[in-house]
Amino acid sequence: MRLKPIILALAAASALTLPASAQQSKRGNETLKKYCTGDYLTYCGNLAPDDPATDACFQKNWKKLSENCRRAIDAYEAEQGQNAPAKGRQGAQGSKERRG
Repeated sequence: MRLKPIILALAAASALTLPASAQQSKRGNETLKKYCTGDYLTYCGNLAPDDPATDACFQKNWKKLSENCRRAIDAYEAEQGQNAPAKGRQGAQGSKERRG
């Protein structure tokens, strides 16, 4: 039950403090960074971007996240589901169930 897209927000926040050459994130994408950085700083900024607790924090605060951030997360998860082997795929439906 990890919220992978949320990690992008964390990565975005950490990218603000890193030199340009070190700004590649291990998780997420530019869209997540663009739309979720503010939410990350507001709700989960005390956690490291790559910390699994960050995923839990975004999940816990899902209803408080901006609409653009939630959409970016859903799109990212759908993209990851398409790139994953069929055996390990949960899809967007599974992610919506865990958010209530």
